[in-house]
Amino acid sequence: MSAVQDFMARATLQGEVVGADLLIAHRGQLRHALSVGLADREAGLPMRPGMRFRIASMTKPIVSVAALVLCDRGFLTLEDPVTGWLPWFQPALSDGTRPDITLFHLLTHSAGLGYCFTEAPDGCFHRLGISDGLDAATGNLAENLAKVAQAPLAFPPGSAWGYSIATDVLGGVLEAATGQSLPALVHELVTGPLGMGDSSFHASGDALLATPYAAQGDQILRMSEPHILPFDGSAICYSPARAFDRQAWPSAGTGMISTAADYLRFAEMIRCGGAPILKPETAALFSQNAIGSAMAESLPGHGFGLGVSILLDPPAASVAGNAGSWGWGGVYGTHFFVDPVAELTVICLTNTALTGMAGAFPTGLRAAIYHDL
Repeated sequence: MSAVQDFMARATLQGEVVGADLLIAHRGQLRHALSVGLADREAGLPMRPGMRFRIASMTKPIVSVAALVLCDRGFLTLEDPVTGWLPWFQPALSDGTRPDITLFHLLTHSAGLGYCFTEAPDGCFHRLGISDGLDAATGNLAENLAKVAQAPLAFPPGSAWGYSIATDVLGGVLEAATGQSLPALVHELVTGPLGMGDSSFHASGDALLATPYAAQGDQILRMSEPHILPFDGSAICYSPARAFDRQAWPSAGTGMISTAADYLRFAEMIRCGGAPILKPETAALFSQNAIGSAMAESLPGHGFGLGVSILLDPPAASVAGNAGSWGWGGVYGTHFFVDPVAELTVICLTNTALTGMAGAFPTGLRAAIYHDL
C-alpha cells in the first residue's frame, strides 16, 4: 500500500503526528500493518506494534456494546429510563420540567446533556465542577453524575443531537443494574470474550504507553500534567497520569487504554455480525443511523448509531468512503472506521492530539487507503 506508506511517512516527518500504529484489514484479512514515528520523542523511543494508547472517546463504542450485550440478554432495554437505575438522575429543561432520559438517548447522544469542553468557560458544567473524564480524577462517578443532574438540559431528549457525557451516565446505569464495577463488567462482556488482553481502564505501573503530545499552533508539545489544550473557544483538560491512577473513577466515555490489534478485534466483531457477544440484529442496529438528520449541523454528511457516527453522504462529509461506513475517534489523537461495503476496517492510533483524530491527517489517510485499494 504505497500511497498509505508515503502518507504516513510524510505525516511523521512533517510533524503532523509524533507517532502512529496503523492496522488495515480488508475482507477479514490483515492487509497492512505500519508503525511509524516515535512513541516517546524525547527518549527517542520508536513506535512499535502493540503499543498501548490512551484511546479517550474510542472507549464509548466499547461501553455501548457492553450495554447492548445486556439488552440482548434481557437485563436492559433501549426504552428503559435512566431513573429506573439512578432515581436521582433527573436533569431539568429550562422550563423546569424533567423529561425521561432513556438508554437510547444516552447511546445516541440525544439526551440533551453536554461536556465541559464543548461549552464556554463560564458555562454550567464548568460552574458545577463537572469532569469530562479526562482530567485528574476527584471524587467518584456517582458524585460526578450528581453534578451533571444539576445542569439544565440543552434540549428535550430525542429532539436533537449533542455530543456529551451521556456515555458516562450509561456507565453509571450499567454499574447500578449489575452491581459490578464498570471495568469488571466491560471485561466480562466485551474485552474478555474478544481476547482484548491489552484493553483496560487502568495501566499497571510498568506498562508502556505511548507518550501523549498536543499540537498547539505550529508546535507539538509533550503533554504536561495537567495539560490544557484550547478547543473551539473552550479547552480540553487532560491528565495523562490518570491512566495509571487506580483510584480514579472509570470514565465510560473517555477512560480506556488499548492497542490497535485489540481494537481491530472489536471493530471486526461488529462488522462480521456480532459473534460471539452480540446478536446479528443488534450488531446491525449499533452501526445504523438512529437519529435521522439531527447530526447534520454538527457533522455534515453524518448520522449516529448506538455509539458511533455513520457516514450518510460522503461528498457532503468531504471524505472518501462508502455510505454506511461508521467509526469514531478520541481526543488523545486516535480514530477508526469500518466500511461494510468495501469490507474494510481501519484502526489508527496516534499519540498526537488533536491532529490524529480530526482534520487533514485522518482525511488524507482515508484518501490514501482508498487509492491503494
